[in-house]
Amino acid sequence: MAIKIGITGGIGSGKSVVSRLLEIMGIPVYISDIEAKRITNTNEVIRRELCALVGREVFQNGELNRPLLASYMFGHPEHVKEVNGIIHPQVKEDFRHWSVRQENKPLVGMESAILIEAGFKDEVDFLVVVYAPLEIRVERAIKRDCSSRELVMRRIEAQMSDEAKRSHADFVIVNDDETPLIPQVLELISLLSKNNHYLCPAKNN
Repeated sequence: MAIKIGITGGIGSGKSVVSRLLEIMGIPVYISDIEAKRITNTNEVIRRELCALVGREVFQNGELNRPLLASYMFGHPEHVKEVNGIIHPQVKEDFRHWSVRQENKPLVGMESAILIEAGFKDEVDFLVVVYAPLEIRVERAIKRDCSSRELVMRRIEAQMSDEAKRSHADFVIVNDDETPLIPQVLELISLLSKNNHYLCPAKNN
């Protein structure tokens, strides 16, 4: 049974870069943001429950009406909780099925910016937090998203803090544009490969 690695980090931390390095090294990674978008468009349970919650116009021409859903959630934490309560359980279930299909792999990953907040931590055996200093994260996000500093800071402030994330971590990868990434990823793989018999299976397996 594969050891499941959870990969998380704040906006601009570089968790996607770490995920790509793992994939290059032969470790498949489930990118929850991409898969959640796919599932939201195709899963009948999600479609039915979102229509009941927001209205049938939340889907147009078979596709999720993202601006409408975003406006429904913006400024309403209770609405965000309701929508997440519809989508996150289906993502968890999809990850479980995906993991089974990777049973011949010794290690697999799950990348999610909200891995801890969404309750996905229970789905993995080992939690990796990718960390970068705040100013570097802000600069990366501004450049990547062609966004303003104000909007990036607002998004960062809405997320769990780096300190809180790191308190949950089994392993921290520093991505500060100075510390080499590849040796850290190799250290992670070596650690898990040598010590996998000490790890408990994920709680839902």
